[in-house]
Amino acid sequence: MTPIAVGATFARTAQFDAAAIRAFATLCGDLNPLHHDERAAAKSPFGGLIASGPHVVSLMMGLDATYLSERFDALGLGFEFRFVKAVPEGVTLSLEWTVSECRPTANRSGYVVAVEGRAVDAAGIVYVTGRGENLIRTKEAST
Repeated sequence: MTPIAVGATFARTAQFDAAAIRAFATLCGDLNPLHHDERAAAKSPFGGLIASGPHVVSLMMGLDATYLSERFDALGLGFEFRFVKAVPEGVTLSLEWTVSECRPTANRSGYVVAVEGRAVDAAGIVYVTGRGENLIRTKEAST
């Protein structure tokens, strides 16, 4: 029996307002005007400010890390993401992960947990998809 079931899901919502978009882009050094300059962004194909890719990805990875580390000793092994649609100012997204695999490590000291995720709005429009792998161990085994 594995410590986490395939099919287990976890989620949270995130609001992408202008202040959050600007603050995150500044913090990560992304000076693209699409994240800062309302006039320039309004002239773009997006019609307004959009969140930087690392903004959405960081929130998704943070959700994964928090969920797993509350239950296990957990470390991310690797993630990949696809940006399907620009995230506009004012949107609220559901950040969702589903466990797609849980297998013992080669030395049986823990488990590799694979997850598949997405960032989706209330209408079901998908903005970002992702997949990743994490190493988990029971908290008792790592002490």
